[in-house]
Amino acid sequence: MNAHVNPRRDGTVGRGVRGAAVLALLLGASGISSLPAVAQSESPSVAPSAAACPLGSDPDAALQALSSTVFATGPFGEAPAAPSDISLTDDEIAQVKALNATAAIAMHIQGDWTKAQLDGLTKTFGDLGITIVSNTNGEGKTENQVANIETALVQKPSVFVSIPWSPGDEVAAYQKIVDSGAKLVFADNAIPGFVAGQDYVSTVSADNYGNGVASAYLMAKALKEKNGDYAGNIGVVWFDIDFFVTNQRRDGFRATIKDCFPNINMAEDQGFPSGSDLAGAAETVASAMLARNPTLDGIWAVWDQPAEGVVAAARAAGRDDLIVTTEDLGLTAALGIKNGEFIHGLGAQRPYDQGVAEAMLAAYGLLGKEAPPYVAANALPVSKDNLLEAWQQVYHADPPAELTGN
Repeated sequence: MNAHVNPRRDGTVGRGVRGAAVLALLLGASGISSLPAVAQSESPSVAPSAAACPLGSDPDAALQALSSTVFATGPFGEAPAAPSDISLTDDEIAQVKALNATAAIAMHIQGDWTKAQLDGLTKTFGDLGITIVSNTNGEGKTENQVANIETALVQKPSVFVSIPWSPGDEVAAYQKIVDSGAKLVFADNAIPGFVAGQDYVSTVSADNYGNGVASAYLMAKALKEKNGDYAGNIGVVWFDIDFFVTNQRRDGFRATIKDCFPNINMAEDQGFPSGSDLAGAAETVASAMLARNPTLDGIWAVWDQPAEGVVAAARAAGRDDLIVTTEDLGLTAALGIKNGEFIHGLGAQRPYDQGVAEAMLAAYGLLGKEAPPYVAANALPVSKDNLLEAWQQVYHADPPAELTGN
């Protein structure tokens, strides 16, 4: 049983729930037989736990504990269920197949994370006999995502899976999904004012607060290797829009450094704006940090694409010794870890498993089956020691040759 350390908005510690297990599809002779239980404005996501530094100040022990600890709560404070809690019986699968249902998917940005989500969704929808009639990407622009949703609704999908890019600006578009009667499942973000079990089925995510915690411990480990102690000056580069999961990562990182490592000073802390070039925006912020504080020991970036910008800024400044930790296991970040270039570790989501859970929860909606309002997969700390194993867990595929070759 996993512990749930709940850093709720009121600072109280929430109840325990079971953590995530790897989702798998059980294949029978004729197909699947069953689906098993798988100085800028900012918006805070969660407050630090009432127990400061709940995993302690030993990075190795804390990183191990994350395999059985879920920190995150849902967008509206919901306690997380585990992906392994989501299951369909043989009879339920047959009922879903008989519906000849259709699905629409509206994603937010391109990248390895999005591709893995789509792989999990596509495989599971196929196994359930649900045909995908629309699959779009907003390319990081609210207006694109709104247009994509409206176009997809022309196809009259039975279910709709989507990750809102700017929830407060997209309420009307998602309300059209609700009004259409399609069963809506959110990835990561949810629309304010919407009610689980009424307007949408569920929200599926990772323990993003926990991934922020993981990257903080990995930063501390790297600083000790460099400086001989858990000490140094670092920068924090975050996403300056109200995006729930990135807020959680930032808050988890900050709280862990502040509460567990008093000799690590967050000397720089700045967000970058949304736009078509997120790596470039992060590079601008990181370059300014390094200009103001040329001896910074490290910089944390909120996910792997902005981390690419931080690495570019470090290279331009001649700072080959800069320590970078981040979130999400994209190929560029993985190569950095493998080659010992800048990125010392990261906290990874499990996007394939999340896609599987989203498709299964869409089936819950079609069946009228009660669903948990929020599902979160465990954080996955990644370093050079477990890089190849982590890749397989994240993508359900063998690592590419770039990672396995010498």
